[in-house]
Amino acid sequence: MNQSSTNPGATRNILSALSSLIVRLREHFPLTLQGVMTLALMLLALQVFGYGSMDLVVFALTICAIAILLFSLFCVIFGGLFQQLRVRRRISELQGSSKPVKLEAGFPNETAFSLPDLGFFPLIRISWRVIYPDFIETRISNEPGSNLLVEEIIPHRRCKTTRIVRLFTVSDVLGFCRYSWRQSQNAQLLVLPQCNTIRALPLLRSLTAEDGIPSPTGNPEGDRMEIRPYVPGDSVRNIMWKTYARNRQLNVRLAEKSVYHSNRTMAYLLSGTNDEAAAAVARVAVESGALGEDWSFSADGCETACEDISTALDAIAASRALDEPFSYGLDNFLKQTAAQTGTHCIVFAAAESDTWVQNLKHTVNTFHGQFSLVLATDGVENDISVKYWQKLIFMQPGVKEGIGKSGKSELELLLRDLHQSVESTLVVDRKTGVSFDHTLRKV
Repeated sequence: MNQSSTNPGATRNILSALSSLIVRLREHFPLTLQGVMTLALMLLALQVFGYGSMDLVVFALTICAIAILLFSLFCVIFGGLFQQLRVRRRISELQGSSKPVKLEAGFPNETAFSLPDLGFFPLIRISWRVIYPDFIETRISNEPGSNLLVEEIIPHRRCKTTRIVRLFTVSDVLGFCRYSWRQSQNAQLLVLPQCNTIRALPLLRSLTAEDGIPSPTGNPEGDRMEIRPYVPGDSVRNIMWKTYARNRQLNVRLAEKSVYHSNRTMAYLLSGTNDEAAAAVARVAVESGALGEDWSFSADGCETACEDISTALDAIAASRALDEPFSYGLDNFLKQTAAQTGTHCIVFAAAESDTWVQNLKHTVNTFHGQFSLVLATDGVENDISVKYWQKLIFMQPGVKEGIGKSGKSELELLLRDLHQSVESTLVVDRKTGVSFDHTLRKV
């Protein structure tokens, strides 16, 4: 018997495509929901009472309402076409003179984009918002002493892009009609993650050989100088047989640990669903010097290693995929930099169970060297149900409730799962700036 199976990924893609098509069709439809309902009500009243009952008052009122709606539609369409030409001309002027815009998430910033108001068109107004990149709040204000509309944006998540897409809408003051179109602008936009209260981190350093040349096996060891009694499991090649011949005591000679705090540090940022806090912690570590004097940094979506603060911040901002999600890139980073030396690598990730957990375990088992894990969150929630009115009161505007927060029980399971695979684990709360160890005790 044949059994038909549905691919969840294909179904999700089809639904996403249909939703995008419906949104695009709704943008080009000239009437709003209020306008459609008003037109339908007026036509119904005209048919039933105006023509059916020959009520001249209703007939006159409905004809006037329909005329106002048609006049608003005429003004909106022609005003929108005229304003579309002005927007294209304005963006073409900004193409050559536009400078890279460097912002920080959570703070308002002007983008140098402005438009003149439609003061001479009756009953209509213009507005717009940034739809690409996502998670950007757009504010439009009048410049004092002029008729210019100045754009101000508040990004809520980090991003790096060379293109900004805005959705312009010309609508009437009554809310019956609208004319919308999308306009793209080539612009360098860099948004860094918001650090909040993170001000200092424990010094994150690597362990390597004393002479700066680590062992090829990944174990930084020196000469065989340490002596201790023999215990079951020691190799017979390390037994001091001459000493045993003199005093009949089994001792072994082991290699001393030639380890010191190296100035060379490897660090990597893993992308995830709610990785904004992890990106903020990585940014603080890079800018504050917590990685030491000499370090190498990379992130998902970055093909090469970064050796300075500027390129590292670019990699952090670009680590959030705007289109297709990035693939796991820690293995390639280690192959380029630390695979042969067994260097200690510091990994930044979100404090939640995701696909990176199994990938990191595979990396730890594949590559030589040691790994430290820095998990970041926007708050640790106790497993207590919060009432809906409390969520509405304490919810931040522009940010969905619960994004970036970690449940305490889920976080404890994640720490127990990863503590045996890595050398050390550090949990950083971006909301309060407090750091915890693998047992959730304050550091």
